[in-house]
Amino acid sequence: MMLEEYLEHDDRIVLPIGSTEQHGYLSVGTDAILAERVSVEAAEPLGIPVLPVLAFGVTPYFAAFPGSPSLRLETYLAVISDLLDSLTGQGFRRIAIVNGHGGNSPAAGLVRQWLAGQPATGGPEVLFHDWWNAPRTWAVVQSFETECSHGSWMENFPWTRVPGVQLPSEPKPLVPAAEIKRASAARLRELIPDGTFGGSYERPDSEVLAVWEAGVAEVRELLEKGWSDNG
Repeated sequence: MMLEEYLEHDDRIVLPIGSTEQHGYLSVGTDAILAERVSVEAAEPLGIPVLPVLAFGVTPYFAAFPGSPSLRLETYLAVISDLLDSLTGQGFRRIAIVNGHGGNSPAAGLVRQWLAGQPATGGPEVLFHDWWNAPRTWAVVQSFETECSHGSWMENFPWTRVPGVQLPSEPKPLVPAAEIKRASAARLRELIPDGTFGGSYERPDSEVLAVWEAGVAEVRELLEKGWSDNG
Protein backbone atom coordinates (compact mmCIF):
# COMPACT_ATOMS: atom_id res chain seq x y z
CA MET A 1 0.00 0.00 0.00
CA MET A 2 2.90 2.32 0.75
CA LEU A 3 4.36 1.68 -2.69
CA GLU A 4 1.02 2.34 -4.36
CA GLU A 5 0.89 5.68 -2.57
CA TYR A 6 4.50 6.39 -3.56
CA LEU A 7 3.72 5.77 -7.25
CA GLU A 8 1.17 8.58 -7.15
CA HIS A 9 4.01 11.12 -7.00
CA ASP A 10 7.20 9.33 -8.10
CA ASP A 11 8.10 6.43 -10.40
CA ARG A 12 11.75 5.74 -9.48
CA ILE A 13 13.00 2.53 -7.88
CA VAL A 14 16.41 0.96 -7.28
CA LEU A 15 17.32 -2.65 -8.02
CA PRO A 16 20.67 -3.63 -6.46
CA ILE A 17 22.38 -6.66 -7.99
CA GLY A 18 25.37 -8.52 -6.60
CA SER A 19 26.79 -12.00 -6.20
CA THR A 20 27.47 -14.60 -3.54
CA GLU A 21 31.06 -15.73 -4.00
CA GLN A 22 34.39 -16.12 -2.28
CA HIS A 23 36.14 -12.87 -1.40
CA GLY A 24 39.30 -14.18 0.20
CA TYR A 25 39.20 -13.16 3.85
CA LEU A 26 35.95 -11.21 3.48
CA SER A 27 32.29 -12.28 3.50
CA VAL A 28 31.00 -14.39 0.60
CA GLY A 29 28.15 -11.87 0.56
CA THR A 30 30.45 -8.89 -0.09
CA ASP A 31 29.14 -7.90 -3.53
CA ALA A 32 25.52 -8.22 -2.46
CA ILE A 33 26.07 -6.43 0.85
CA LEU A 34 27.77 -3.49 -0.83
CA ALA A 35 25.30 -3.14 -3.72
CA GLU A 36 22.32 -3.04 -1.37
CA ARG A 37 23.90 -0.81 1.25
CA VAL A 38 25.22 1.79 -1.20
CA SER A 39 21.76 1.88 -2.80
CA VAL A 40 19.95 2.34 0.50
CA GLU A 41 22.28 5.06 1.77
CA ALA A 42 22.02 6.91 -1.54
CA ALA A 43 18.26 6.57 -1.99
CA GLU A 44 16.95 6.96 1.53
CA PRO A 45 17.32 10.77 1.75
CA LEU A 46 15.50 11.03 -1.58
CA GLY A 47 12.60 8.85 -0.47
CA ILE A 48 13.22 6.38 -3.31
CA PRO A 49 12.46 2.71 -2.54
CA VAL A 50 15.22 0.12 -2.83
CA LEU A 51 14.41 -3.49 -3.60
CA PRO A 52 16.20 -6.32 -1.78
CA VAL A 53 19.43 -7.15 -3.55
CA LEU A 54 19.51 -9.87 -6.20
CA ALA A 55 22.18 -11.79 -4.34
CA PHE A 56 23.17 -14.41 -6.93
CA GLY A 57 24.98 -13.49 -10.12
CA VAL A 58 27.31 -14.72 -12.83
CA THR A 59 30.49 -16.10 -11.30
CA PRO A 60 31.42 -19.41 -13.00
CA TYR A 61 35.15 -18.74 -12.68
CA PHE A 62 34.89 -19.21 -8.89
CA ALA A 63 33.24 -22.62 -9.22
CA ALA A 64 36.17 -24.33 -7.47
CA PHE A 65 35.58 -22.25 -4.33
CA PRO A 66 32.79 -23.64 -2.10
CA GLY A 67 30.03 -21.14 -1.36
CA SER A 68 30.23 -19.43 -4.76
CA PRO A 69 27.06 -20.48 -6.62
CA SER A 70 26.64 -19.10 -10.13
CA LEU A 71 23.74 -18.60 -12.50
CA ARG A 72 24.20 -19.37 -16.17
CA LEU A 73 24.47 -16.18 -18.19
CA GLU A 74 21.29 -16.90 -20.12
CA THR A 75 19.44 -17.53 -16.85
CA TYR A 76 20.71 -14.31 -15.33
CA LEU A 77 19.79 -12.18 -18.33
CA ALA A 78 16.32 -13.73 -18.38
CA VAL A 79 15.89 -12.87 -14.69
CA ILE A 80 16.89 -9.23 -15.26
CA SER A 81 14.54 -8.99 -18.24
CA ASP A 82 11.67 -10.49 -16.23
CA LEU A 83 12.26 -8.05 -13.39
CA LEU A 84 12.24 -5.07 -15.75
CA ASP A 85 9.00 -6.29 -17.33
CA SER A 86 7.44 -6.81 -13.92
CA LEU A 87 8.47 -3.47 -12.43
CA THR A 88 7.41 -1.42 -15.43
CA GLY A 89 4.12 -3.31 -15.54
CA GLN A 90 3.50 -2.18 -11.96
CA GLY A 91 4.08 1.48 -12.81
CA PHE A 92 7.78 2.08 -12.16
CA ARG A 93 9.07 4.05 -15.13
CA ARG A 94 12.58 4.90 -13.93
CA ILE A 95 14.63 1.97 -12.72
CA ALA A 96 18.22 2.25 -11.50
CA ILE A 97 20.17 -1.01 -11.44
CA VAL A 98 23.11 -0.66 -9.05
CA ASN A 99 25.63 -3.39 -9.73
CA GLY A 100 28.19 -4.68 -7.25
CA HIS A 101 29.77 -7.50 -9.26
CA GLY A 102 31.87 -7.35 -12.43
CA GLY A 103 30.59 -10.70 -13.66
CA ASN A 104 27.12 -9.20 -13.97
CA SER A 105 28.28 -6.67 -16.57
CA PRO A 106 26.56 -8.45 -19.50
CA ALA A 107 23.31 -7.29 -17.94
CA ALA A 108 24.18 -3.77 -19.11
CA GLY A 109 23.94 -5.02 -22.70
CA LEU A 110 20.66 -6.73 -21.88
CA VAL A 111 19.31 -3.42 -20.60
CA ARG A 112 20.12 -1.74 -23.90
CA GLN A 113 18.43 -4.56 -25.80
CA TRP A 114 15.38 -4.33 -23.55
CA LEU A 115 15.16 -0.56 -23.97
CA ALA A 116 15.38 -0.91 -27.76
CA GLY A 117 11.97 -2.57 -27.68
CA GLN A 118 10.32 0.26 -25.75
CA PRO A 119 8.37 3.21 -27.23
CA ALA A 120 10.42 6.04 -28.74
CA THR A 121 8.79 8.57 -26.44
CA GLY A 122 7.24 8.16 -23.04
CA GLY A 123 8.80 4.76 -22.44
CA PRO A 124 10.56 3.60 -19.28
CA GLU A 125 14.16 4.46 -18.45
CA VAL A 126 16.73 2.10 -16.99
CA LEU A 127 20.14 3.15 -15.66
CA PHE A 128 22.91 0.59 -15.12
CA HIS A 129 25.58 1.66 -12.65
CA ASP A 130 28.71 -0.21 -11.51
CA TRP A 131 29.07 1.58 -8.20
CA TRP A 132 32.65 0.55 -7.30
CA ASN A 133 34.35 1.73 -10.50
CA ALA A 134 32.23 4.74 -11.37
CA PRO A 135 34.54 7.66 -12.25
CA ARG A 136 34.73 9.57 -8.97
CA THR A 137 34.66 6.49 -6.76
CA TRP A 138 37.43 4.81 -8.73
CA ALA A 139 39.48 8.00 -8.62
CA VAL A 140 39.36 7.88 -4.82
CA VAL A 141 40.42 4.22 -4.84
CA GLN A 142 43.34 5.00 -7.13
CA SER A 143 44.40 7.97 -5.02
CA PHE A 144 45.24 5.54 -2.21
CA GLU A 145 46.50 2.50 -4.11
CA THR A 146 46.69 1.83 -7.83
CA GLU A 147 47.18 -1.95 -7.66
CA CYS A 148 44.09 -3.44 -6.05
CA SER A 149 41.35 -5.78 -7.13
CA HIS A 150 38.91 -8.51 -6.06
CA GLY A 151 39.03 -9.26 -2.35
CA SER A 152 41.49 -6.47 -1.58
CA TRP A 153 41.23 -3.48 0.76
CA MET A 154 38.82 -1.67 -1.57
CA GLU A 155 36.12 -4.18 -0.60
CA ASN A 156 37.22 -4.43 3.02
CA PHE A 157 34.53 -2.34 4.75
CA PRO A 158 33.39 -2.74 8.36
CA TRP A 159 30.23 -4.41 7.03
CA THR A 160 32.01 -6.98 4.81
CA ARG A 161 34.51 -8.24 7.38
CA VAL A 162 34.27 -11.63 9.04
CA PRO A 163 34.77 -11.39 12.82
CA GLY A 164 37.89 -13.05 14.12
CA VAL A 165 39.60 -13.40 10.73
CA GLN A 166 43.23 -12.29 10.66
CA LEU A 167 44.34 -10.68 7.38
CA PRO A 168 47.86 -10.90 5.93
CA SER A 169 49.89 -7.78 6.71
CA GLU A 170 51.77 -7.53 3.42
CA PRO A 171 50.21 -6.66 0.04
CA LYS A 172 49.85 -9.43 -2.52
CA PRO A 173 51.30 -8.91 -6.03
CA LEU A 174 48.53 -8.57 -8.61
CA VAL A 175 47.80 -11.69 -10.60
CA PRO A 176 47.97 -10.67 -14.30
CA ALA A 177 44.50 -9.96 -15.64
CA ALA A 178 45.23 -11.91 -18.82
CA GLU A 179 45.93 -15.06 -16.79
CA ILE A 180 42.73 -14.64 -14.81
CA LYS A 181 40.59 -14.18 -17.91
CA ARG A 182 41.83 -17.31 -19.67
CA ALA A 183 41.90 -19.60 -16.63
CA SER A 184 39.47 -22.44 -16.04
CA ALA A 185 37.80 -22.57 -12.64
CA ALA A 186 40.29 -25.22 -11.49
CA ARG A 187 43.26 -23.24 -12.80
CA LEU A 188 42.01 -20.03 -11.17
CA ARG A 189 41.87 -21.81 -7.82
CA GLU A 190 45.56 -22.70 -8.34
CA LEU A 191 46.45 -19.12 -9.32
CA ILE A 192 44.70 -17.52 -6.34
CA PRO A 193 44.57 -20.07 -3.51
CA ASP A 194 43.41 -17.43 -1.00
CA GLY A 195 40.82 -16.04 -3.44
CA THR A 196 42.25 -12.53 -3.84
CA PHE A 197 43.57 -11.04 -7.06
CA GLY A 198 46.15 -8.80 -5.40
CA GLY A 199 46.84 -5.54 -3.59
CA SER A 200 46.74 -4.66 0.09
CA TYR A 201 44.35 -6.69 2.18
CA GLU A 202 43.46 -3.71 4.35
CA ARG A 203 44.04 0.02 4.61
CA PRO A 204 43.04 2.59 7.25
CA ASP A 205 39.30 2.96 7.72
CA SER A 206 39.61 6.66 6.95
CA GLU A 207 40.59 5.72 3.38
CA VAL A 208 38.07 2.92 3.05
CA LEU A 209 35.24 5.18 4.19
CA ALA A 210 36.35 7.91 1.79
CA VAL A 211 35.78 5.41 -1.01
CA TRP A 212 32.37 4.60 0.44
CA GLU A 213 31.33 8.23 0.71
CA ALA A 214 32.26 8.79 -2.93
CA GLY A 215 30.28 5.73 -3.96
CA VAL A 216 27.15 6.80 -2.09
CA ALA A 217 27.39 10.34 -3.47
CA GLU A 218 27.76 9.08 -7.03
CA VAL A 219 24.74 6.78 -6.76
CA ARG A 220 22.67 9.58 -5.21
CA GLU A 221 23.60 11.94 -8.02
CA LEU A 222 22.58 9.30 -10.53
CA LEU A 223 19.18 8.93 -8.87
CA GLU A 224 18.67 12.67 -8.83
CA LYS A 225 20.10 13.78 -12.17
CA GLY A 226 20.71 10.70 -14.32
CA TRP A 227 17.34 10.63 -16.05
CA SER A 228 16.50 12.14 -19.43
CA ASP A 229 14.57 14.97 -17.79
CA ASN A 230 17.62 15.55 -15.53
CA GLY A 231 15.62 14.64 -12.42
